[in-house]
Amino acid sequence: MTDASLSGPDSTPLPQGKTSLLAQDSRTKRRNAAEKRFRFYGMAAVGVGVLFLVVLLVAIVRNGTPAFTQTFIELPVQLSQEKLDPDQTGDPEVIKKTSTFGYNGMIDQALLDLMAAHGLDSPFDKGADLRKMISASVPAQVRDYAIAHPDQIGQTVVFKVLASSRVDGYEKGRVTREALARDKNLDAEHLDLVDQMRDAGILKRSFNLDFILGTDASESRPEQAGIGASMVGSFFMMLVVLFLSLPIGVAASIYLEEFAPKNWITDVIEVNISNLAAVPSIVFGILGLAVFIQFAELPQSAPLVGGLVLTLMTLPTIIISTRASLKAVPPSIRDAALGVGASKMQSVFHHVLPLAMPGILTGTILGLAQALGETAPLLLIGMVGYIASNFPDGIAAGFLDPNSAMPAQIYEWAKRADPAYYERAWGGIIILLVFLLTMNFIAIILRRRFERRW
Repeated sequence: MTDASLSGPDSTPLPQGKTSLLAQDSRTKRRNAAEKRFRFYGMAAVGVGVLFLVVLLVAIVRNGTPAFTQTFIELPVQLSQEKLDPDQTGDPEVIKKTSTFGYNGMIDQALLDLMAAHGLDSPFDKGADLRKMISASVPAQVRDYAIAHPDQIGQTVVFKVLASSRVDGYEKGRVTREALARDKNLDAEHLDLVDQMRDAGILKRSFNLDFILGTDASESRPEQAGIGASMVGSFFMMLVVLFLSLPIGVAASIYLEEFAPKNWITDVIEVNISNLAAVPSIVFGILGLAVFIQFAELPQSAPLVGGLVLTLMTLPTIIISTRASLKAVPPSIRDAALGVGASKMQSVFHHVLPLAMPGILTGTILGLAQALGETAPLLLIGMVGYIASNFPDGIAAGFLDPNSAMPAQIYEWAKRADPAYYERAWGGIIILLVFLLTMNFIAIILRRRFERRW
């Protein structure tokens, strides 16, 4: 239809109030303008979301990457034969009699000799003043080496020792000279000496693998703290969650969706499952404290208890996602299987379940990823107050011995006073995000691997 056909055979003008279909009237213009505004609002919302995501990632990377490097000092230490093994027995039990405190004299002398050997202008005459620039863990490091290598007693051994958190912070720009005016641990003269040591090549900043593979440390040794033991604790917790939540969640979903009668009892169960998925996670922590620790008397701060609590929290998510995957399978699949003589169970397990497997695996992995990042339930069972300073010595110990988890460790570091721990909290967030992204990537791969078309 054209304007010519609307205007009549003699091309007379259109009657007053009539418009052409090819010309936009005012209402059409308003609708088109509203559509354009909506598109703009949508693009603006996406842009704001992406902007906040970029700002968050930049903040995490900028504040967390310094935790993966640490300042070290190469320190030659004379392992005194007279002090450690005067009878030259070479027996580790004899060497163990010298406590960690007994190595301070050797370290002090080593620091004085190091300054003199490089011709550094040191304002300190006592080695104890120089010892403030190195970690409090150095005496234990030297003692452990002496016990493990008794043949080195009487020799000079070069140790790569950690600088103190203040020296490390100065090298990273976290500590300033003005801030040290109120600090009793270090002063500006120490920083002058640090500058000389850096120029002489004694003090270097390098990658710190112990942050990833090490254990937590006390308040006095933040430069030694690592997240490795907490990663092991999270691993054992996730094993508990996986081997409990997956079979229980999938079995419950299959029964409710395929076999359970539709009555008020199943309706109540379904409503409660949906409500449990929205319950705050700290409520599950209170439940775990009451049931697993106070009633069942399981060990506090153990990954087993943490895994049980997180299993309770993850089950509703897995059940809901599994039921949604089962519902997505067309009813014709079930009817076709039943039509050729298959039983109800055969139709479900041989035909419906394989087709729903991608969604089930995706929901399970996403539920595990959610559980991996939870902190609130772990607060109630004591996994935050525990300092994970040792690795478990076996599989049973991994489940039953007290330990921490990555999110709990990050929380613990963030609330400590030393700024070095705050830096490590950001570094721990990077490691946790890598784990979460890896699990999401695995979910995508599994979904594509098991996906079938019908």
